Amino acid sequence: MCSQLWLLTDRNILEDYPQMHILEAMKQRCKEQELDFTLVLMDQIALTVIDGKLGLQINQKIVTAYPQVILVRVPTPTVQSDSDITVLRHLEKLGCRLVNRPQAILNCINKFWTFQELAGHGIPLPDTFSYGKAVFLARDKHHLLDISHLVRHDAPYLFQKYVKESHGKDIRVVIVGGRVVGSMLRCSTDGRMQSNCSLGGVGSTFPLSEQGKLLAMQVSNILGMDICGIDLLLKDNGSFVVCEANANVGFTEFDQACKLDLAGIIADYAISLLPSRLSKEMSALSAASSPPEINETSALVSACTLTTTDGSRCNNSVSDVKEIRDSINAPKPCPPIQTDSLCNDVAE
Repeated sequence: MCSQLWLLTDRNILEDYPQMHILEAMKQRCKEQELDFTLVLMDQIALTVIDGKLGLQINQKIVTAYPQVILVRVPTPTVQSDSDITVLRHLEKLGCRLVNRPQAILNCINKFWTFQELAGHGIPLPDTFSYGKAVFLARDKHHLLDISHLVRHDAPYLFQKYVKESHGKDIRVVIVGGRVVGSMLRCSTDGRMQSNCSLGGVGSTFPLSEQGKLLAMQVSNILGMDICGIDLLLKDNGSFVVCEANANVGFTEFDQACKLDLAGIIADYAISLLPSRLSKEMSALSAASSPPEINETSALVSACTLTTTDGSRCNNSVSDVKEIRDSINAPKPCPPIQTDSLCNDVAE
Protein backbone atom coordinates (compact mmCIF):
# COMPACT_ATOMS: atom_id res chain seq x y z
CA MET A 1 0.00 0.00 0.00
CA CYS A 2 1.29 3.48 -0.77
CA SER A 3 2.18 6.02 1.88
CA GLN A 4 -0.80 8.18 2.73
CA LEU A 5 1.41 10.85 4.26
CA TRP A 6 4.91 12.17 3.58
CA LEU A 7 7.11 14.49 5.52
CA LEU A 8 9.18 16.18 2.83
CA THR A 9 12.20 18.13 4.03
CA ASP A 10 15.79 19.05 3.23
CA ARG A 11 18.73 16.99 4.44
CA ASN A 12 20.45 20.15 5.72
CA ILE A 13 17.67 20.92 8.22
CA LEU A 14 16.47 17.39 9.02
CA GLU A 15 18.19 17.27 12.40
CA ASP A 16 16.94 20.69 13.54
CA TYR A 17 14.49 20.77 16.44
CA PRO A 18 11.30 21.45 14.42
CA GLN A 19 11.84 18.72 11.82
CA MET A 20 12.93 16.08 14.36
CA HIS A 21 9.92 16.74 16.58
CA ILE A 22 7.48 16.78 13.65
CA LEU A 23 8.98 13.51 12.41
CA GLU A 24 8.52 11.83 15.79
CA ALA A 25 4.98 13.18 16.13
CA MET A 26 4.04 11.94 12.66
CA LYS A 27 5.55 8.50 13.29
CA GLN A 28 3.74 8.11 16.61
CA ARG A 29 0.34 9.22 15.36
CA CYS A 30 0.49 7.23 12.14
CA LYS A 31 1.44 4.10 14.07
CA GLU A 32 -1.41 4.59 16.52
CA GLN A 33 -3.92 5.28 13.73
CA GLU A 34 -2.55 2.62 11.35
CA LEU A 35 -1.64 5.14 8.66
CA ASP A 36 1.23 4.72 6.23
CA PHE A 37 3.92 7.35 6.63
CA THR A 38 7.23 8.03 4.87
CA LEU A 39 10.03 10.52 5.36
CA VAL A 40 11.35 11.80 2.03
CA LEU A 41 14.29 14.14 1.45
CA MET A 42 14.46 16.62 -1.39
CA ASP A 43 17.67 15.20 -2.84
CA GLN A 44 16.08 11.74 -3.15
CA ILE A 45 13.49 12.94 -5.65
CA ALA A 46 13.79 12.84 -9.43
CA LEU A 47 11.04 14.37 -11.56
CA THR A 48 10.06 12.86 -14.90
CA VAL A 49 7.87 13.64 -17.90
CA ILE A 50 7.54 10.45 -19.96
CA ASP A 51 5.10 9.99 -22.85
CA GLY A 52 3.61 13.33 -21.93
CA LYS A 53 2.80 12.28 -18.36
CA LEU A 54 4.31 13.48 -15.11
CA GLY A 55 6.15 10.94 -13.03
CA LEU A 56 8.30 10.60 -9.95
CA GLN A 57 11.25 8.57 -8.74
CA ILE A 58 12.56 8.15 -5.21
CA ASN A 59 16.11 6.86 -4.96
CA GLN A 60 15.85 5.83 -8.62
CA LYS A 61 12.72 3.73 -7.94
CA ILE A 62 9.56 4.59 -9.87
CA VAL A 63 6.66 5.72 -7.72
CA THR A 64 3.32 4.63 -9.16
CA ALA A 65 1.00 5.79 -6.38
CA TYR A 66 1.40 9.10 -4.65
CA PRO A 67 0.79 10.30 -1.10
CA GLN A 68 -2.49 12.01 -0.33
CA VAL A 69 -0.95 14.63 1.98
CA ILE A 70 2.62 15.96 2.07
CA LEU A 71 3.83 18.05 4.98
CA VAL A 72 6.53 20.32 3.55
CA ARG A 73 9.46 21.64 5.58
CA VAL A 74 11.94 23.38 3.29
CA PRO A 75 14.44 26.05 4.36
CA THR A 76 13.19 29.56 3.64
CA PRO A 77 14.07 32.13 2.45
CA THR A 78 16.90 30.16 0.78
CA VAL A 79 14.37 28.00 -1.11
CA GLN A 80 15.08 28.26 -4.82
CA SER A 81 12.23 28.67 -7.33
CA ASP A 82 14.18 26.61 -9.89
CA SER A 83 14.67 23.59 -7.61
CA ASP A 84 12.58 23.16 -4.45
CA ILE A 85 9.55 24.98 -5.84
CA THR A 86 9.78 22.94 -9.03
CA VAL A 87 9.56 19.74 -6.99
CA LEU A 88 6.62 21.06 -4.99
CA ARG A 89 4.76 22.18 -8.12
CA HIS A 90 5.32 18.74 -9.63
CA LEU A 91 3.91 16.98 -6.57
CA GLU A 92 0.91 19.28 -6.55
CA LYS A 93 0.29 18.55 -10.25
CA LEU A 94 0.31 14.83 -9.37
CA GLY A 95 -2.67 15.43 -7.07
CA CYS A 96 -0.93 15.59 -3.70
CA ARG A 97 -2.21 18.00 -1.03
CA LEU A 98 0.83 20.00 0.06
CA VAL A 99 1.08 21.73 3.43
CA ASN A 100 2.10 24.47 2.66
CA ARG A 101 1.35 24.84 -1.03
CA PRO A 102 4.14 26.07 -3.34
CA GLN A 103 2.47 29.37 -4.17
CA ALA A 104 1.96 30.11 -0.48
CA ILE A 105 5.66 29.43 0.16
CA LEU A 106 6.61 31.74 -2.72
CA ASN A 107 4.43 34.44 -1.20
CA CYS A 108 6.63 34.37 1.90
CA ILE A 109 10.21 33.82 0.71
CA ASN A 110 10.53 37.41 -0.51
CA LYS A 111 9.35 40.16 1.81
CA PHE A 112 8.33 42.45 -1.00
CA TRP A 113 6.35 39.64 -2.64
CA THR A 114 4.56 39.23 0.68
CA PHE A 115 3.63 42.90 0.75
CA GLN A 116 2.50 42.75 -2.88
CA GLU A 117 0.00 40.07 -1.88
CA LEU A 118 -1.18 41.91 1.23
CA ALA A 119 -1.49 45.35 -0.36
CA GLY A 120 -5.05 46.39 -1.15
CA HIS A 121 -6.60 44.25 1.60
CA GLY A 122 -6.55 46.86 4.35
CA ILE A 123 -3.59 45.21 6.12
CA PRO A 124 -1.46 47.71 8.13
CA LEU A 125 2.05 47.63 6.59
CA PRO A 126 5.14 49.82 7.05
CA ASP A 127 5.74 52.16 4.11
CA THR A 128 8.08 50.15 1.89
CA PHE A 129 10.20 50.86 -1.18
CA SER A 130 11.95 48.38 -3.47
CA TYR A 131 13.05 45.07 -1.94
CA GLY A 132 16.11 43.35 -0.50
CA LYS A 133 17.83 41.25 2.16
CA ALA A 134 19.98 43.25 4.58
CA VAL A 135 18.41 44.65 7.75
CA PHE A 136 19.83 47.79 9.33
CA LEU A 137 18.55 51.07 10.76
CA ALA A 138 19.29 54.38 9.06
CA ARG A 139 18.07 57.10 11.41
CA ASP A 140 17.89 59.72 8.64
CA LYS A 141 19.04 60.26 5.05
CA HIS A 142 22.41 61.61 6.21
CA HIS A 143 23.04 58.45 8.20
CA LEU A 144 22.07 56.38 5.15
CA LEU A 145 24.62 58.23 3.04
CA ASP A 146 27.30 57.73 5.71
CA ILE A 147 26.86 53.94 5.72
CA SER A 148 26.15 53.46 2.03
CA HIS A 149 29.73 52.35 1.40
CA LEU A 150 29.16 49.39 3.72
CA VAL A 151 26.18 48.13 1.77
CA ARG A 152 26.59 45.66 -1.08
CA HIS A 153 25.61 47.28 -4.34
CA ASP A 154 25.10 43.97 -6.19
CA ALA A 155 22.13 43.00 -4.00
CA PRO A 156 18.53 44.31 -4.01
CA TYR A 157 17.33 46.61 -1.24
CA LEU A 158 14.18 47.04 0.79
CA PHE A 159 13.53 50.39 2.46
CA GLN A 160 10.86 50.50 5.17
CA LYS A 161 9.59 53.18 7.46
CA TYR A 162 11.01 52.68 10.95
CA VAL A 163 8.41 51.67 13.57
CA LYS A 164 10.06 53.25 16.60
CA GLU A 165 7.60 51.90 19.19
CA SER A 166 8.54 48.33 18.29
CA HIS A 167 12.33 48.73 18.35
CA GLY A 168 13.84 45.48 19.58
CA LYS A 169 10.52 43.68 20.05
CA ASP A 170 7.78 42.04 18.05
CA ILE A 171 5.00 39.45 18.36
CA ARG A 172 5.36 36.04 16.72
CA VAL A 173 1.91 34.58 16.04
CA VAL A 174 1.75 30.92 14.98
CA ILE A 175 -1.21 29.81 12.90
CA VAL A 176 -2.20 26.25 12.00
CA GLY A 177 -5.20 25.56 9.79
CA GLY A 178 -6.39 29.15 9.86
CA ARG A 179 -6.44 29.40 13.66
CA VAL A 180 -4.10 31.02 16.14
CA VAL A 181 -2.24 28.39 18.15
CA GLY A 182 -0.33 30.83 20.33
CA SER A 183 1.64 34.07 20.39
CA MET A 184 5.05 34.99 21.76
CA LEU A 185 6.64 38.33 22.58
CA ARG A 186 10.26 38.44 21.33
CA CYS A 187 12.66 41.01 22.76
CA SER A 188 16.28 41.73 21.92
CA THR A 189 18.72 41.69 24.82
CA ASP A 190 21.46 43.88 23.40
CA GLY A 191 19.55 46.92 22.15
CA ARG A 192 19.59 45.90 18.51
CA MET A 193 16.56 46.45 16.30
CA GLN A 194 15.97 42.77 15.50
CA SER A 195 14.34 40.60 18.14
CA ASN A 196 14.87 37.19 16.51
CA CYS A 197 15.62 34.48 19.05
CA SER A 198 18.31 33.18 16.69
CA LEU A 199 20.09 36.51 17.17
CA GLY A 200 19.95 36.38 20.95
CA GLY A 201 16.41 37.59 21.55
CA VAL A 202 14.28 36.02 24.26
CA GLY A 203 10.67 34.91 23.99
CA SER A 204 7.79 34.89 26.46
CA THR A 205 4.11 34.05 26.11
CA PHE A 206 1.97 37.01 25.05
CA PRO A 207 -1.82 37.39 25.50
CA LEU A 208 -2.66 38.63 22.01
CA SER A 209 -5.77 40.76 21.64
CA GLU A 210 -8.65 39.73 19.38
CA GLN A 211 -7.57 42.50 17.02
CA GLY A 212 -4.11 40.96 16.74
CA LYS A 213 -5.49 37.45 16.24
CA LEU A 214 -7.86 38.57 13.50
CA LEU A 215 -5.06 40.46 11.75
CA ALA A 216 -2.71 37.45 11.83
CA MET A 217 -5.43 35.10 10.57
CA GLN A 218 -6.32 37.52 7.78
CA VAL A 219 -2.68 37.70 6.66
CA SER A 220 -2.40 33.91 6.72
CA ASN A 221 -5.59 33.55 4.68
CA ILE A 222 -4.53 36.10 2.03
CA LEU A 223 -1.15 34.39 1.59
CA GLY A 224 -2.80 30.97 1.35
CA MET A 225 -0.90 29.50 4.29
CA ASP A 226 -1.81 26.35 6.21
CA ILE A 227 0.99 26.69 8.76
CA CYS A 228 2.91 29.90 9.32
CA GLY A 229 4.40 32.41 11.71
CA ILE A 230 3.21 36.00 11.38
CA ASP A 231 5.44 38.68 12.91
CA LEU A 232 3.63 41.79 14.15
CA LEU A 233 5.16 45.11 15.22
CA LEU A 234 3.56 46.92 18.15
CA LYS A 235 2.24 50.48 18.12
CA ASP A 236 1.81 52.71 21.17
CA ASN A 237 -1.97 52.78 20.71
CA GLY A 238 -2.18 48.98 21.00
CA SER A 239 -2.57 48.36 17.27
CA PHE A 240 -0.22 46.28 15.11
CA VAL A 241 1.73 46.52 11.88
CA VAL A 242 2.63 43.41 9.88
CA CYS A 243 6.38 42.87 9.62
CA GLU A 244 6.63 39.57 7.74
CA ALA A 245 5.30 36.04 7.29
CA ASN A 246 7.24 32.79 7.68
CA ALA A 247 6.28 29.69 5.72
CA ASN A 248 8.73 27.36 7.48
CA VAL A 249 8.17 28.65 10.98
CA GLY A 250 10.66 27.57 13.64
CA PHE A 251 9.30 26.85 17.09
CA THR A 252 12.09 25.86 19.46
CA GLU A 253 11.64 28.96 21.64
CA PHE A 254 7.92 29.10 20.89
CA ASP A 255 7.30 25.67 22.44
CA GLN A 256 9.24 26.68 25.56
CA ALA A 257 7.60 30.08 25.94
CA CYS A 258 4.02 28.97 25.26
CA LYS A 259 4.29 25.50 26.82
CA LEU A 260 2.96 23.88 23.65
CA ASP A 261 3.74 20.89 21.47
CA LEU A 262 3.57 22.56 18.08
CA ALA A 263 4.98 19.51 16.31
CA GLY A 264 2.04 17.45 17.59
CA ILE A 265 -0.45 20.12 16.53
CA ILE A 266 1.09 20.25 13.05
CA ALA A 267 1.04 16.45 12.75
CA ASP A 268 -2.61 16.31 13.81
CA TYR A 269 -3.50 18.97 11.25
CA ALA A 270 -1.72 17.15 8.41
CA ILE A 271 -3.54 13.91 9.26
CA SER A 272 -6.87 15.74 9.40
CA LEU A 273 -6.44 16.65 5.72
CA LEU A 274 -6.55 13.03 4.56
CA PRO A 275 -9.57 12.62 2.26
CA SER A 276 -11.08 9.99 4.56
CA ARG A 277 -10.90 12.38 7.51
CA LEU A 278 -12.34 15.26 5.50
CA SER A 279 -15.21 13.05 4.33
CA LYS A 280 -16.05 12.16 7.94
CA GLU A 281 -15.91 15.81 8.95
CA MET A 282 -18.18 16.87 6.10
CA SER A 283 -20.62 14.07 6.98
CA ALA A 284 -20.65 15.29 10.56
CA LEU A 285 -21.32 18.84 9.42
CA SER A 286 -24.11 17.63 7.13
CA ALA A 287 -25.70 15.76 10.01
CA ALA A 288 -25.37 18.79 12.24
CA SER A 289 -27.24 20.91 9.68
CA SER A 290 -30.26 18.56 9.83
CA PRO A 291 -33.08 19.28 12.31
CA PRO A 292 -31.84 17.92 15.65
CA GLU A 293 -33.88 15.25 17.38
CA ILE A 294 -32.58 15.94 20.86
CA ASN A 295 -33.83 17.88 23.78
CA GLU A 296 -32.69 21.38 24.65
CA THR A 297 -30.43 20.27 27.52
CA SER A 298 -28.52 17.83 25.30
CA ALA A 299 -28.12 20.55 22.70
CA LEU A 300 -26.57 22.88 25.23
CA VAL A 301 -24.13 20.23 26.45
CA SER A 302 -23.13 19.43 22.87
CA ALA A 303 -22.60 23.11 22.09
CA CYS A 304 -20.41 23.54 25.15
CA THR A 305 -18.33 20.51 24.22
CA LEU A 306 -17.74 21.82 20.72
CA THR A 307 -16.79 25.23 22.00
CA THR A 308 -14.29 23.82 24.49
CA THR A 309 -12.62 21.61 21.88
CA ASP A 310 -12.40 24.43 19.39
CA GLY A 311 -10.92 26.82 21.88
CA SER A 312 -8.30 24.55 23.36
CA ARG A 313 -6.94 22.52 20.42
CA CYS A 314 -6.08 23.13 16.80
CA ASN A 315 -5.95 19.58 15.47
CA ASN A 316 -9.57 19.54 14.31
CA SER A 317 -9.38 22.62 12.14
CA VAL A 318 -10.76 20.81 9.09
CA SER A 319 -14.13 22.24 9.98
CA ASP A 320 -12.80 25.59 8.85
CA VAL A 321 -14.56 26.67 5.65
CA LYS A 322 -11.27 27.00 3.81
CA GLU A 323 -10.22 23.42 4.48
CA ILE A 324 -13.64 22.05 3.57
CA ARG A 325 -13.37 23.87 0.28
CA ASP A 326 -9.96 22.28 -0.24
CA SER A 327 -11.44 18.82 0.19
CA ILE A 328 -13.38 19.22 -3.04
CA ASN A 329 -10.09 19.08 -4.93
CA ALA A 330 -8.41 16.61 -2.59
CA PRO A 331 -6.48 13.81 -4.33
CA LYS A 332 -8.24 10.48 -4.65
CA PRO A 333 -7.17 7.76 -2.22
CA CYS A 334 -4.20 5.87 -3.59
CA PRO A 335 -4.72 2.31 -4.82
CA PRO A 336 -4.14 -0.54 -2.37
CA ILE A 337 -1.40 -2.11 -4.49
CA GLN A 338 1.72 -0.33 -5.71
CA THR A 339 3.72 -1.86 -8.55
CA ASP A 340 7.03 -0.48 -7.36
CA SER A 341 6.62 -0.29 -3.61
CA LEU A 342 8.15 2.70 -1.85
CA CYS A 343 9.78 1.36 1.30
CA ASN A 344 9.21 3.07 4.57
CA ASP A 345 12.94 3.36 5.08
CA VAL A 346 13.42 5.48 1.95
CA ALA A 347 15.14 8.21 3.93
CA GLU A 348 17.91 5.98 5.15
